[in-house]
Amino acid sequence: MEKIRVTVWNEYLSEKRLPEVAKIYPQGIHTTIAEFLRKQSNFKVQTATRDEPEHGLTEEVLNSTDVLVYWGHMAPISDAVADRIYRHVTEDGMGLILLHSGVWTTFVRALLGTTLKCLRWRCPKDGEKERLWVVARSHPIVEGIGEYFELEHEEVHGEPFDIPSPDELVFISWFQGGEIIRSGCCFYRGLGKIFYFRPGHETFQSFYDPNVQRVICNSIRWASPVKRTFDYQRWKKDNNAPTEPLEKIY
Repeated sequence: MEKIRVTVWNEYLSEKRLPEVAKIYPQGIHTTIAEFLRKQSNFKVQTATRDEPEHGLTEEVLNSTDVLVYWGHMAPISDAVADRIYRHVTEDGMGLILLHSGVWTTFVRALLGTTLKCLRWRCPKDGEKERLWVVARSHPIVEGIGEYFELEHEEVHGEPFDIPSPDELVFISWFQGGEIIRSGCCFYRGLGKIFYFRPGHETFQSFYDPNVQRVICNSIRWASPVKRTFDYQRWKKDNNAPTEPLEKIY
């Protein structure tokens, strides 16, 4: 079986600056995610971080990536790299998994077409319970997941959340304080598939949770590119001129 080539990207800034984050993710969030992904026999996994040349997302890296798993929070990436990710998603069909605050970045705003900024939020020191309800029971992303699952400690987000209506809504989250939010959202953009998954604040241990890990693994399989006989890149290159009709016109 051909393996899905996965790149896990992380800012890797919080872990260096905040002792409470380094205690939970001593080698970085990207390493924690990569470790459980490597247990999947059909994944080939590499990592990249913001401080690497071109933020670790060179043309060569993205050319060898079927699905990009993206966690960001504190700092922007360059316009050149943002444009590169956008192109690989929309034109090459690279899958994109946006974890937690990774949704708030320039290329995601371009992909989804809204500001993404409007939402309720708070982050108590010990977090609050989050209950993630499955609302698309036959979706492949929830394979092996029950009716819902819970995270005892998480940052709180709530509606209104300025995202476009998802093409497929997979999870809705409820918090102890009463907030709800669309927390598992699928989007189709160009040739690419995008999944936004809300959990994953850096001061909590959500990426060690078996259900979170299963959702991320399932979402990678869902978002992996469809193998096509149609060569889109060649068609785009060869069709700057008007096309011939497919049928004979009398």
